[in-house]
Amino acid sequence: MNSSENQAGQVTGKRLAVLALSALGVVYGDIGTSPLYAVKEVFAGNHPIPITEANVFGSLSLFFWALIIVVSIKYVSFITRADNRGEGGIMALIALALHDAKGNQRQMKMIMIIGVLGAAMFYGDGMVTPAISVLSAVEGLEVATPALKPFVIPVTLIVLFGLFFIQRRGTATMGAFFGPVMLLWFSTLAVLGISNIVAHPAILAALNPLYGIEFLLANKALALVAMGNVVLAVTGAEALYADMGHFGRKPIVRAWFAFVLPALVLNYFGQGALILGNPAAAENPFYLSAPEWALYPLIGLATVATVIACQAVISGAFSVTRQAMQLGFVPRMEVQHTSENEAGQIYLPAVNWGLMVAVMILVLGFKTSNNLAAAYGIAVTGDMVITSILATVVVAKGWKWGWPRACALFACFLSVELVFLAANILKIPDGGWFPLVAGVGVFVLMTTWKRGRELLAARLQGERLELSSFIESLSSSMPTRVYGTSVFLNADPTGVPHALLHNLMHNKVLHERVVLVSVKFYDVPYVPDIDRVEVLQLKENFWSVIVQYGFMDAPNIPEALNLCTAAGLEFSSLETSYFIGRETLIPRLNSEMAFWREKIFVAMFRNAGSATAFFKIPSNRVVELGTQVVL
Repeated sequence: MNSSENQAGQVTGKRLAVLALSALGVVYGDIGTSPLYAVKEVFAGNHPIPITEANVFGSLSLFFWALIIVVSIKYVSFITRADNRGEGGIMALIALALHDAKGNQRQMKMIMIIGVLGAAMFYGDGMVTPAISVLSAVEGLEVATPALKPFVIPVTLIVLFGLFFIQRRGTATMGAFFGPVMLLWFSTLAVLGISNIVAHPAILAALNPLYGIEFLLANKALALVAMGNVVLAVTGAEALYADMGHFGRKPIVRAWFAFVLPALVLNYFGQGALILGNPAAAENPFYLSAPEWALYPLIGLATVATVIACQAVISGAFSVTRQAMQLGFVPRMEVQHTSENEAGQIYLPAVNWGLMVAVMILVLGFKTSNNLAAAYGIAVTGDMVITSILATVVVAKGWKWGWPRACALFACFLSVELVFLAANILKIPDGGWFPLVAGVGVFVLMTTWKRGRELLAARLQGERLELSSFIESLSSSMPTRVYGTSVFLNADPTGVPHALLHNLMHNKVLHERVVLVSVKFYDVPYVPDIDRVEVLQLKENFWSVIVQYGFMDAPNIPEALNLCTAAGLEFSSLETSYFIGRETLIPRLNSEMAFWREKIFVAMFRNAGSATAFFKIPSNRVVELGTQVVL
């Protein structure tokens, strides 16, 4: 099903039910496993609040209205409408906002900085989510019997290693099981909640927002601490938007309102009812809400559910990295496609193993889900605030609402999210520093790469020769032409590639047909094959080909060149050689970029994936020609 069908809302009946079930498995894993630790963190975390009837009612009211305001209204009702040709996620939102701000360089620069910061926070969140989710599930062993406590961390590490190890196989084989497992999980959440609500039905009064408001007004300092934990109930809301391109908006909305939201509310209120009847249950209200005979099956189900939740986050990290790569924010790296049918199913070894190391360090360093909860909220709330800021630009200019209406709408969301952010700032000494440090680190790397590429392009531009003048000069003193076709990758379609100059200087020959290929990436998800290539024949049997990709496309130069046949340019793989320039960078003091950032950029450039692998060029047909560039 394509994105136009999604947007037109033509998905109905059985197809809609299937997609909603699939969305249940992929999109809602993160937010669906929050009941494992959210309520526990409020009443038994590192900064617990006293267990009184007013505090329980007030906290549950805040949980419910956070789900309504942040998830149901902001994300489901508004943000999912801000799609870039069917695709969602922070990179798609950056592309939309940049498109709407075209012509205003200052605004575009601010959008770029804010958007990259949001992407960096996403990576910080992606490190904490697998650690806290799997650890909180395995901690059920400790509830079952304290004798199993020493095995909690080893079992968690084994589960996490298995999760990252199987990523290279792709999610296609597992995807069919995700939906039914999460259907069972949410059904279990609802049943556990109902069984405890029946014992204390008065807890449903907490649906009244007045309980939450009274709690905030009566306990100002305490309330801020509680709000820092309430945000744990809405972690995973970004996945609604990030994974929209896989399913379309309608199945995601249907699954949320018909199943996920009711199950979460019932479970949270059930945990609250349990704590009212037995305050000691606050130690782990999720597992203690289950009958003793169901504890071990519940631990197994919770572990599988958290693995599925982590899968969505890891897949999201792969997707965001590839989008960032296409938009020029991170170096080229190896991208493996794990499905012949689904272009979005990819595997990035460097991201996978780097993420695994970070997650395992978190588990070993923080040791309990309570400690990790302190590290969790700040990355999530930072992402939410940035999404609201970027969405304001899109709604004001893209949707033609105008600034007053757009600002008024998102000011309502920001008023809640900024309170969440302020509350989570209090957690920085307890662990909130980690996603901040990780996010700042990723932000520095992404902005350094972007700025470094601009600086390198400027240096190469200084040595630029005009292509048309170069071809004219060849007419008067043509070098020897040899049989075959040479393909030169060329960043500037109107300039002469450095690899061509070096080949001519050292080898004194030109192939009988010279093709200059420029690759352009656009801020749209996909470019259709009919628009993939633009072919222009030049003098002296030179050809200029511009290959166009969207940020979700998988670049493949030989495949794209086969599309040139209609324009009269045919390729034989055995008669075609690809010439690629490879620059050796030398940092220098007093450059336009700080020397320490230049050193980082040079290291990133040296370790970036090769253009040969990135563009799927046959390695046995490639000639690399090097040059030194002083930054």
